[in-house]
Amino acid sequence: MMQGTRSPGEPAEPLRFYAYRNEDKWAWAIAVVVAAELRRELEQHARARLLVSGGTTPAPAFRALSQAPLEWDRVEVGLVDERWLLPEDEESNAYLARTQLLRNRAAVARLETLTQSGRRIEEAVAVANLHARRRAGIVLLGMGDDGHTASLFPYMRDLGFALSTSNAYVPVDASGCPGAGQWLRRISLTPSGLAQAHTRLLLIRGDRKRQVIDRALAGDDPVELPVRIAFQTPGAQLQVHWCP
Repeated sequence: MMQGTRSPGEPAEPLRFYAYRNEDKWAWAIAVVVAAELRRELEQHARARLLVSGGTTPAPAFRALSQAPLEWDRVEVGLVDERWLLPEDEESNAYLARTQLLRNRAAVARLETLTQSGRRIEEAVAVANLHARRRAGIVLLGMGDDGHTASLFPYMRDLGFALSTSNAYVPVDASGCPGAGQWLRRISLTPSGLAQAHTRLLLIRGDRKRQVIDRALAGDDPVELPVRIAFQTPGAQLQVHWCP
């Protein structure tokens, strides 16, 4: 899992692991990496598209990134997944992105939500898949202690479909999945949606989550640990950024 060089012809490692001494160094390092990728994207295209995750982990990195000197009015911020809540709900991932990332210099970025008042979940997923036709070059993933990523939970109902579909987003029924908490209806990015990105980061904190990554690397079944899609999905090498 550690960084290093490889010889020509040697298979690429499934991921690169970056460890930091504390949360502050972790947050600023992530901000530097993501800002550099956004800047590169804006040099090559009229707009850049960044997908972010929710939960409690990424907030410090979002706040650091929001201060990056970028042309944020050319950046679209989308969501990796969302609970079936309105964007104004404080428990929604959209609310986290708006309050923690779309501030400071990033306040002028455009937030693309996955839910909307009066829209059924099937309609919301259809719209998300239309938006996904515009490639998201950079995806920031999170992970739960149970090994879920996005809103793909271990042994979840219809997980097989989510893992194999060509659609970028699917509706989720997380009934029976403890890691989903009280939010059982969700919308989630799939491996097909992830495959489009040229840059993938997994943001994690704490010894328990580092142990989950070690478990994930020791096996290959994404039904057991869906986080495996982060480095098994063909395309960009996964960067894991971790701090205690």
